[in-house]
Amino acid sequence: MVGDSAHICNRGVDKRKIFLDEADYLRFVRNLLLLNNKDGKIRVRKKNPLEDIQQILSERKKLVEILKWGLLPNHYHLLLYEVCEGGILEFTKRLGNAYTKYFNTKNEGRSGYLFQNSAKIIPILENSQFLYTPIYIDLNCADLISPNWKNLTNNNSKKILNFLQSYRWSSFRDYFGEKSEFNSIINTELFYDLFDTNEKEYKKDLEDFIANPISGDF
Repeated sequence: MVGDSAHICNRGVDKRKIFLDEADYLRFVRNLLLLNNKDGKIRVRKKNPLEDIQQILSERKKLVEILKWGLLPNHYHLLLYEVCEGGILEFTKRLGNAYTKYFNTKNEGRSGYLFQNSAKIIPILENSQFLYTPIYIDLNCADLISPNWKNLTNNNSKKILNFLQSYRWSSFRDYFGEKSEFNSIINTELFYDLFDTNEKEYKKDLEDFIANPISGDF
């Protein structure tokens, strides 16, 4: 429903990689921008639509507000806020269908499903979900630098946060690092408002959780 938030996630069939190179990541990220339009995908003339951002922003009527996103080689996570009725479901379907078509076309001879199942759409309803879901999405990419960090105590928070601030395929750096070329995809102000926090408090929550994740419900 309009005004609801949800955690969206999906992985490759048989846990296969869904992003094989930089072009794949970039295509998915572009779709986060271009498919988030009530009347359908926005068409742009330039090869890189992110360079034509003002035109895109002036034309589109959003299905959702994207609060957070993160891409790993074999799966993705999103945190969405519904703007129009049915927006989260429609946007999620568009992402999966469009990326599968692109991936199969690019990899000649491939056909069929790319993702394991329909994407999981997990409504955020409980207080614990408001607390942990953004942290889960933001820190998921930490697996790339420290695969076992969730099972350890006394993790190096600074090392992990520095990695996340430089990792290109996540919205994390648009919250805590230098603004990226993808900054227009997300709504940081709405995130802080909906989740009743601010940059300083939320960063402290992240640091505490990294240091001792096994004490939390991750």
